[in-house]
Amino acid sequence: MKSVLTSFFLLCLVTLNAQEELFTGTETNLTFSGYVEAYYSYDAGNPANHERPGFFYSHNRHNEFNVNLAYLKGAYTANRVRANVALMAGTYAQYNLAAEQELLRYVFEANAGVKLSKSKELWLDAGIMPSHIGFESAVGKDNWTLTRSLAAETSPYYEAGARLSYTSEGGRWYVAGLLLNGWQRIQRINSNQTPAFGTQLTFKPSDKITLNWSSFIGNEFPGKDQERWRVFNDVYGIFQFTPKFGVTAGFDFGAQQARPKEGEYDYWMTPIAILRYSFSDKLAIAARAEYYDDENGVIVSTNSPNGFQTLGLSANVDIMPVNNVMLRLEARTVNSKDDIFREEDGRPSQNNYFFTAALAVGF
Repeated sequence: MKSVLTSFFLLCLVTLNAQEELFTGTETNLTFSGYVEAYYSYDAGNPANHERPGFFYSHNRHNEFNVNLAYLKGAYTANRVRANVALMAGTYAQYNLAAEQELLRYVFEANAGVKLSKSKELWLDAGIMPSHIGFESAVGKDNWTLTRSLAAETSPYYEAGARLSYTSEGGRWYVAGLLLNGWQRIQRINSNQTPAFGTQLTFKPSDKITLNWSSFIGNEFPGKDQERWRVFNDVYGIFQFTPKFGVTAGFDFGAQQARPKEGEYDYWMTPIAILRYSFSDKLAIAARAEYYDDENGVIVSTNSPNGFQTLGLSANVDIMPVNNVMLRLEARTVNSKDDIFREEDGRPSQNNYFFTAALAVGF
């Protein structure tokens, strides 16, 4: 008993010393920011319930003015400590977090981190965080296109778990390992006790090039008898060839066990390319081409003979009248191998056409 008390006393001393070291020596900083993105989208299929096809989670309300995402964020930093809290509203939260507990649907970000090294950028963060997968986020102003790509809509926007990350001196390399609750999950699936894992490796050989590989391994089914493991890889490169012209190219590839405890897998893949040209700080255009091949309906279930095999094309114009305001216009079409969409008169169709306008303000 004496040894236990001694150990506890020593642990308390170490903790107090660590707290003093973490919170002193550097001036603390608390900042607040916000974002609002209002939009209007018109789907040529004119759906009566005003909902666009179910695999769209952003800008998915038809023929009505709405808010895709609005949030208020507080960020705290001190010596080797950081924390972020952001609360949100909008149709993105309504549809993308529909499976979460009601109160959690309003949480955009809530995480805390501690720097584990005095001299190196080695951090341990835990909580609800933006996803480590993909080059697009839920924040529209940070993306080259108005609406999100098929790859972004069908992979995690957010994640809950713990992340150990390291950034090299000068920022050329970033490496992270993650322990997660699952594939875009805050609340875990009932009877699912298996952990999920993620990795990220980013290399920036210059200010003009970013290369990234992210991965996910996990089981998204309840109970040991239903376990089916999913393996997913996301690879992309961002190339800013000139101050005005840039290209983003990416490729996602996933595999999931077709049946529990068997070696047969279902596969899906997603190549994408986006070209962006900036005429000035006030005007830019972008074009996107993408293809989604999920024949077995692992991620997008259509109950059709060929599954979700879909080509997408879009073009958008961005106007920035002032530094923190962005007005965007986009025309987009998706064409599937099967008749998984609807015409305005209710007839099945291979095509879906829609137009979206958005006004975003960051502060």
